[in-house]
Formats: sequence, structure tokens, C-alpha cells
Amino acid sequence: MSKVGEREVAAAWDANAPTWAAEVRAGHDRMHELFTSPRFMEFLPGLAGRSVIDLGCGEGRYTRSLARRGARVTGVDISPAMLDLARQEEARAPLGIRYLLESSADLRSFADSSFDAVVSTMALMDTPDFPAVARAAWRILRAGGGFYFSVLHPCFMGRGSTWGKDLAGRREGRLVPDYWGEEPYTEQWGFEAAPPFTIVYFPYRLEDYINGLCAAGFRIERVQEPRPAADLIAANPQMEFLARLRRHSAFVLFLAARKS
Repeated sequence: MSKVGEREVAAAWDANAPTWAAEVRAGHDRMHELFTSPRFMEFLPGLAGRSVIDLGCGEGRYTRSLARRGARVTGVDISPAMLDLARQEEARAPLGIRYLLESSADLRSFADSSFDAVVSTMALMDTPDFPAVARAAWRILRAGGGFYFSVLHPCFMGRGSTWGKDLAGRREGRLVPDYWGEEPYTEQWGFEAAPPFTIVYFPYRLEDYINGLCAAGFRIERVQEPRPAADLIAANPQMEFLARLRRHSAFVLFLAARKS
């Protein structure tokens, strides 16, 4: 792809960290609260009593969710600022979580066959080398262990993607102008009145995720493209985005793979 790598990603998330943590802990990431998090937690198998590593844990919101469900969790990230915030929350309300500054593409702090499950939530599209992440996940998993992750859907949420409109201005589909692009790119977005965040994305295609898992030695077990439920949309009419997703396209992709 390009020379943009983990150093640039880490710097962006270090800059984002204070505002990001404040916003997500205040519940302002409504898509996460109402849709992506509940559906991904349903997608995961029971992990109580299991040794789990959370790749790209950030300030720890999913890591804490896994720990509250009974998993023994380690969180890793490349952003020191995000990890500082995660550790502060662990000190305030201990859940037995260990946090380490570590690249998900290497995981050099961990021995082979160290974990029962590898989990990553909405982070791997920000990672420069997904095939290396898949290989590292395979190495640290015990035989029979699972790798479970969620990412922005590569077919619908890529660079320049937007809603297509008919002549009357009604949104009637999703426009994806650059599915074949290979250069990393940045976007800026935020929650409501908060300052915008700068996010670095790497334009993986669907085949990149599937082939990366297969080349690492995984057997793919499940793929899910969750669709917002009608009752969720009825209960949250202000979130028009959910209704558009239900009508027209997927937002996130979930994958489950196993080390045979």
C-alpha cells in the first residue's frame, strides 16, 4: 500500500484519546451503544473463564465488557495515550485486566498458544498489515481457539462512499466510488458537538480479510452482516442512519475463524 504505518496510526489515536474517551464513556457513540456492540456481543461465543486478548483495545470499553462477562482479558494497543486511559479506568474499577503497549501485527510479548480466544472490535481496518495480524493471532491461539472480529464493511463503507439520491433527493442506495483503491486515507468525524477525530484507514477489500485468515491457517466458521432490526429503528426514529442501513446496505462485517 503506502508508507503510512503504525507510527502514524498511533499518533492519530494519541491525539484523539482524551476527547474519544470522554465521548464514548458518556454514551455519545450511539451506533455503538444501540447496534454494533450488542450485535457483536451476541455474535461472540461464551468466553467466561477463557483467556482472551483484545487487539486494538483503545481506552478499553470492549475489554471491560469482555471482563464483565467473566473472561480473563488482556488488552493491547499501539497508542500509549489510549492505554493510559484504559489503565486509569482499571485502577478506578478493577476487573483484573492487563493492558500492554503492543502491535497486533506482532504480539511479541506473548508466547505461542497463550490464549483461548482473540477478539478485536472495530479496529483492524485501522491496522496497516491485516495478514500479519492474522498470523500473529494464529500463533498465540491454542489449538481450537477462535479469532472473532468486527470491522467497517469493506464493500460499503470505504473511501468516498456516500448515499446515492434520486432526482427527488431521496436516498436510494450506497455509492462506492473507490473499492479498488489501495492507498491509506484519513477521515475526520465526531460525535454531535465534540471536536472531530482524525482516523487513518487502510482500504482492505472483502478478499483481503478472507484470504488473510485462510493464509494464516484459520478455518472460517461464520460471517455476519448485521442488519438493524425494525423495532430498534422504531424506538430510535432520530437515528435515520439506522433506517437507511436497514433499507440499503451493511455497515459492519463480523468474522469468526478457528485455529484447527
